[in-house]
Amino acid sequence: MSDDPSHALESRLISTGVERLALLGKYAEALMAGYARDEVPVETLSTTALNRLLAARILWRPDEQGGVKLAPKVRELVAEMLADESRRHVNADVAETLELLRSLVQSYREARDGGEYWRQEQQLLRLRQEVDDLNGRFADAIDSLWRRLNGDFGFVSRLGDKIRENERAQKQIVRLLDGLALIDFDELIELVGSDGALRKLLVSGLQHQLTQHYTSLREVQRRLVELMARFRQQQSRSRLVAGMAGFLREHPGFVPGNYARRGEVPALVNQATPLVAAGAAALDHHPDSHALTELLHRLPRPASRPEPVTAAGVAAPQEDARVAARQQALKEEVERFYLAVVDGDEALSALEYRQAGELEWDEEIWLFQVIAEFQGLPRNEQRAFRLSQQETQASPYNHLRLIHDVVVQLA
Repeated sequence: MSDDPSHALESRLISTGVERLALLGKYAEALMAGYARDEVPVETLSTTALNRLLAARILWRPDEQGGVKLAPKVRELVAEMLADESRRHVNADVAETLELLRSLVQSYREARDGGEYWRQEQQLLRLRQEVDDLNGRFADAIDSLWRRLNGDFGFVSRLGDKIRENERAQKQIVRLLDGLALIDFDELIELVGSDGALRKLLVSGLQHQLTQHYTSLREVQRRLVELMARFRQQQSRSRLVAGMAGFLREHPGFVPGNYARRGEVPALVNQATPLVAAGAAALDHHPDSHALTELLHRLPRPASRPEPVTAAGVAAPQEDARVAARQQALKEEVERFYLAVVDGDEALSALEYRQAGELEWDEEIWLFQVIAEFQGLPRNEQRAFRLSQQETQASPYNHLRLIHDVVVQLA
């Protein structure tokens, strides 16, 4: 039984709406005449029809002496359907819509907490409608800007009117951006809480729509700036032509002078870059060769005689040969060390062998060569030897291993 008042309210709204729409269709010709002439011709309407239209708030009378006009909302509706941008007014009052959204969210929460599921669904439906209306107003405003840019805006007769129209569009973009900036998603996230339906509607969905609006506004603004620069350029050229035409009207006998033969050319005409004349001496011409000879004789002589420079020879490779000989000697000593291990058939320390043989190699270089020689052997020959390193850790905090000696023996 709780649904009966709601159904009665819904049926009453539907019947009233059908009646008002029927009035619009029945008297459409008179209403469109009032839209075009700013006043409805009452002689085409009967007294009963006029009273019904006034009662339905489709028409209104500003004063008793004035005529009957279309209601502002009806005029906006007709302008919207006709895409009449000159009379269309887009209102994107974000602050009022946000207040209404907050109120609807509170009502939705109260209905949810009280278990009133039908009222909860109604409040959610109204929230969806308000969000759609908000997005629709922004989309309509942006679409109106595009229509003005691509339609009537390009066919304005006077250039000054174009510039003023551009400036008005720029101000409308600023107002739309200010309206978009009023939507604070941190506040909306805190407002909807953990409710999934509200979060999807007021956070994710609305944010996606606003991103598209921002992108469209940036494109419109870029186009407006481009048109403004083009119109300013056309304006400067038209002013120059108009000024020249006015000067010629005041001075009908004016004849432009031959600026090419003047010594001082006006800056307005002298726009070309100066040419640098190229010169060359004609050696087959006797006066030129004589002048060049005199110039060569007048050249100043150097204060000191230049020293002869000998050509550099090939670098002597004595040093490279000496290094290669030492490397070969070190390699042969290490090979004899390994032969001593094979002949002795016992473990042999690399440093003890060096000390016993009184070799002049540095300990580090000697150990490095012993290890390198072992690693350079083929895999099957490496298995014949067992190489162990006597090493210690550098410090308790450093895992670097220091090799002190290498012991080699047969496997």
